[in-house]
Amino acid sequence: MTRILERYRDFLPITAATPAITIGEGDTPLVRSRKLEKELCCGELYFKLEGCNPTGSFKDRGMVVAVARAMEAGSEAIICASTGNTSASAAAYGAHCGLKVFILVPRGNIALGKLAQALVCGARVIGMDGNFDQCLQMVRTLTQRHPITLVNSLNPHRIEGQKTAAFEIADALGQAPDYLFLPVGNAGNITAYWRGFVQYREAGRTGNLPRMMGFEAEGAAAIVHNKVIEKPETIATAIRIGNPASWQGAVAARDESGGIIDCVSDDEILKAYRMLAAKEGIFGEPASAASLAGLIKSVRNGLSLTNRKVVCVITGNGLKDTDTALKQAPSLIEVPADLAAIEQVVL
Repeated sequence: MTRILERYRDFLPITAATPAITIGEGDTPLVRSRKLEKELCCGELYFKLEGCNPTGSFKDRGMVVAVARAMEAGSEAIICASTGNTSASAAAYGAHCGLKVFILVPRGNIALGKLAQALVCGARVIGMDGNFDQCLQMVRTLTQRHPITLVNSLNPHRIEGQKTAAFEIADALGQAPDYLFLPVGNAGNITAYWRGFVQYREAGRTGNLPRMMGFEAEGAAAIVHNKVIEKPETIATAIRIGNPASWQGAVAARDESGGIIDCVSDDEILKAYRMLAAKEGIFGEPASAASLAGLIKSVRNGLSLTNRKVVCVITGNGLKDTDTALKQAPSLIEVPADLAAIEQVVL
């Protein structure tokens, strides 16, 4: 086997009969901050760039395990509900493995970059009136009635694959960080990271555990308010989820680690989104910036990170949502094909 299925096989639910599939997932960069580390008074600040996975998001880690196990069980079709990243990942792995792929998305509420990925990989994409939570309920019902494998994070193999990012961080740092900041949408990722860090410590690979610092979008903050949000709203489409499937796992991660689950506004997300690109050269999708927005908010509220190792998870590539990027970026400077005119801009 290759990639994460090989490197972390002792920590994954795979067998000798599990197909050795990969499209290059895992082993994503952990990049140390050059500017924001000082501005936020962190001992060390790193960004885990999950947008470097093959379909541009962290979803590939869980999808490779879920799809491999589905194939092992003889499944010929997979299905998911998605705000975008899961659909792109499912479509890519389904295409690679020759499976039928069905995807339900909330019509009009999916970034075009993500939709394009799913469509070009040949998935059958169905735009449904309603939000993500309603789409998820629909696919759950379908998988109960038909021989199709669900590959949302309700599938336990998804969480198992996603926890490998925690292993990579610990391997790179030589220990777990003191604090891990990450976005919270369907809450599978915070659940997975915590499981990974706990398992690594139990195996003697690390001697410490991080505080898990999860951040929902203010308009979709179900866990923060301890109630389902019937009509979640946020510019960060990847976390526009009002009834997280891994709600209890996220709460456990928060409580067991001594961390928090809080929320950040769209304005805070967009400010962090622009800052991440302009000051660090890291272009994440808007939901990714919730981790940095949460770090900024925490420091502003008095959290001291002096002499602490801090990691922000950047969950997806910014190219997945170019519409938002162009709205946030400076305008294109247009000039005639004239050297003097260009010099006026450059010099």
